[in-house]
Amino acid sequence: MPNYKLTLSYDGSRYNGWQKQGNTDNTIQQRLETLLTRLLAQPVEVAGSGRTDAGVHARAQVVSFDISPDELRDRTLESLARSMNALTHEAIVVRSVDERELGFSARFDATEREYRYFICVDPAPPIFLRDFSWHIPKPLDVEAMREASRTLIGEHDFKSFCMAASAVGKPTCRNVHEISFAQEEVMGERAVVITVKGNAFLHSMVRTIVGTLVMVGRGQRKPEWVADVLQACDRCAAGENAPAAGLVFWNVSYDGVRDHI
Repeated sequence: MPNYKLTLSYDGSRYNGWQKQGNTDNTIQQRLETLLTRLLAQPVEVAGSGRTDAGVHARAQVVSFDISPDELRDRTLESLARSMNALTHEAIVVRSVDERELGFSARFDATEREYRYFICVDPAPPIFLRDFSWHIPKPLDVEAMREASRTLIGEHDFKSFCMAASAVGKPTCRNVHEISFAQEEVMGERAVVITVKGNAFLHSMVRTIVGTLVMVGRGQRKPEWVADVLQACDRCAAGENAPAAGLVFWNVSYDGVRDHI
């Protein structure tokens, strides 16, 4: 029985995150499973490459599920994608459906995950980036933020950078491969874009990294303070959790190859 891979984009502002929850069906995972079960006339469970929080968006969330070719009910993969897009909410788009080898897992086979965080730095509130950025109208010292971020590269205990409740009794070491900064213009609105790549991330880890670096960028802390935060292994030592709206799950790599859309 082969596995199948979906690549999705979604506007996370309309959903309570990726993962299924007992008290609501308004999650991306639940909506996908309900849709596939309807189209294929059998129960289907999916696994995602990343568990985005409520309000966090995705450009290329990768999802895996397994069924036999016969259970596709004479559909081609292209027609399955078209049917899903015809029936999904406008905030979810299926970019592609591909067949993968037996045993493929979108979550456990991923070797690198990439997130991008958008900070609108225009004095006036954004229009086009309004739902997809954190608006900070005063200039940020990006060079100081870049200097501070170097402390976080490599394998460390990131307990200071995750939601405290999610760290209880669980390993909190992760390997951050890259933190980079770019200044871009999107539809005439200026943004600082922070790219964070790593093997995996803790709950709210990227947003806490961004919130901590923004304190440096605002001049509230020196760059070397971030090293103290990392060593503290205490969520209270870090900066605020950056708003969910600015975060986009950008891409996933498998065996060193990025999943392109």
